Parts: sequence; structure tokens; C-alpha cells
Amino acid sequence: MRKVLLLAVLIVSAATASFAQTSKSSSSGSGKFSIGVDPGLPVGSSSDFSSFAIGGDLKYSLPAATNFDVSLSAGYSVFIGKTIDLGSGVSVKAGNLKAIPVKLGGRYNFNGPVGFFGEVGLGAAFIQDGGGTAFVYAPGVGYAADGGFEAGIRYEGWSKNGTVGQIALRLAYSFQ
Repeated sequence: MRKVLLLAVLIVSAATASFAQTSKSSSSGSGKFSIGVDPGLPVGSSSDFSSFAIGGDLKYSLPAATNFDVSLSAGYSVFIGKTIDLGSGVSVKAGNLKAIPVKLGGRYNFNGPVGFFGEVGLGAAFIQDGGGTAFVYAPGVGYAADGGFEAGIRYEGWSKNGTVGQIALRLAYSFQ
């Protein structure tokens, strides 16, 4: 529990310090919220127990420098358990793996607020049903369109005694 609390304090402190450094002269606007849906395909050993992941998130982004934003996001993700054939007509249904990922991120907008971007997020996934806390890392790329719509693809890994990973799509709408 102390590790979780320490990680939360560090994430909030880093976000606060980053947001406090933002000035109108170095940024291209004010902060914005976005809401997204995140379907994903489990990769690596994750595909042994799940064939699909689904989630949603809320993200707050704030310009920190020209074409660079910092963000804080929180969401809910579920790796949907699949039926595993053990042979001889015996099969078992794997349980769903559910978590609340919280990430502090950075995003570079290559062409300003509209166009391609690259981003990375780091944080913690609070795994439900007694699963504890995992370290989360999520590099990705995407495209932001006029009107607030954006689409991105990322690899997201949750590391704790091994890695649970997915290739996820984020379809989102930003509120200006």
C-alpha cells in the first residue's frame, strides 16, 4: 500500500510541476480533456488467456512547450478471458483481468495541434480482485483531426512478475 501511495504522490507531483511550468508564450492553447474507447489485442503471453481487451479512459492534456503536451490519464481496462482447451474434451474459462491504469504522459505534435503525434505514458495499473499494482508503460503514435477527433495506436504493457501486454487502438474526442 505504501508503494501505491508513493507512486500516486510522485505522479501527481510531477504532473503539478509540469503543469505549473506552462506559459502562454510557449504553448499553443489551454488544456483540454479527452474521452476515449480503447479496444485491444493481447500480445505475448497475454494471448494465452485472452483474445480481446476493451477499455475506456479520460485524459487531461496541457501544453508545456511548443508542440509538446503533458497529460494525466485514468481509465478502466479488461482483458476478456477466453476458453482454454486442455485436451481430452476438457476446457476451462479464464477469468477476466480488470485494472485501472493511471498514467502521466508526454506527447509531441509533429505538425501542431492537428496532424500526427507521438506519445508515451508511464504509471501504475491497479489490478482488481487482489492483483496488486503493476508498472505501466505505453508508447504510441496517432493522428489528431480537426474537430477534436483523434485516433492512435499503442503498445501497453503492465509489468509485475511478467508482462501483460496489448496492442490497443484509442478512438477519442477532445473537448476544447
